[in-house]
Amino acid sequence: MLGEHGVPPMILQPPLPPEYAARPEAELQARILAAKAQLGRRLVILGHHYQQDAVIAFADFTGDSLKLSQLAAQQTEAEYIVFCGVHFMAESADILTSDRQQVILPDLTAGCSMADMAHIDQVEAAWENLRRAIDGPLAPITYVNSSAAVKAFVGQHDGACCTSSNAKMVLDWALHGAEPGAPDDVGHKIVFLPDQHLGRNTAYALGWPLETMVVYDPYQPYGGVSPERLRAARFILWKGHCSVHALFKVPMAEALRAAPEPWTIIVHPECAWEVCQLADQVGSTEYIIKTVRAAPAGTYWAIGTELHLVNRLASTLPDRHIRSLASVQCLCSTMYRIDLKHLCWTLDNLVAGRVVNRIVVDEETKRWSHIALERMLALRPAQPVSAR
Repeated sequence: MLGEHGVPPMILQPPLPPEYAARPEAELQARILAAKAQLGRRLVILGHHYQQDAVIAFADFTGDSLKLSQLAAQQTEAEYIVFCGVHFMAESADILTSDRQQVILPDLTAGCSMADMAHIDQVEAAWENLRRAIDGPLAPITYVNSSAAVKAFVGQHDGACCTSSNAKMVLDWALHGAEPGAPDDVGHKIVFLPDQHLGRNTAYALGWPLETMVVYDPYQPYGGVSPERLRAARFILWKGHCSVHALFKVPMAEALRAAPEPWTIIVHPECAWEVCQLADQVGSTEYIIKTVRAAPAGTYWAIGTELHLVNRLASTLPDRHIRSLASVQCLCSTMYRIDLKHLCWTLDNLVAGRVVNRIVVDEETKRWSHIALERMLALRPAQPVSAR
């Protein structure tokens, strides 16, 4: 549930009944299968790419957050959408699905640190500060990895959402005031939320130098940026990041460059700009998956993204050499909270006629969030937009 102004209240996940902790994995799997069979088409289970394999095994669909939400909306017979992901993803599913569909998050503590770095109160305060400092047009763009409240704010202020796949197209649209072909020097300034790295990497890929970008820190007075610098900048990047992709560092890429094997480095654009500059390819999760799957046997791939996905690619493509770019465990710890115990508990309750952990976005927040998403979805590139 969302509280006032679409802000999530304090999220508490009740402890599971002790019986779930005591059940062996095989029994949990059997109970999940039995529940799926009993619920039939009334149930759809969505599994984000970063989920552990044990959970992915029961997903009806796998993908990134927006793709899964869109797929959920297409399952018109499904009453229950169990989203094995994190909180903002379940919110997006509730925004895009019909009123008769109920979206469920198996563990309410499965959040996203990046989304939490842009609280709606901070965004509203920052917007007022920016409007005082800047006379010209501002276009807010938010990554889908943000709360429903932030999406709604962007929708109310003539902005749009973006994904890591279409960020270049959305930024280009916003830069030119939604008028393709308009000259660069008369367009909008961009306020990019909440991931500074995706914003920086995308703007740079569009040909904008780093000098045109500033970082706005909501914990600093006036964002830690002078009015003069704000007026001179074209991109105002929110000081947020993905805690997983921030773990990939320049020395890791340099070490592989010095290795005897011909490693191809492919990273997600949530990685730092310096890491992306050392990579051979940069692209979204879907881009990474498609590229590595299409690669010839015997090729070497060092991947800068979440570990569960990397390991899944390695296990399903044994004729390729696949490893994480990092030497540390780069996994999404909040995504990992969705496990077999919580999934089994969720489905057992559905079989018993009880809906637990339902995620509901209030109607006003849902309306404006949907507008921000629709502005993005309405954009059509003249030709496919490459990752870089």
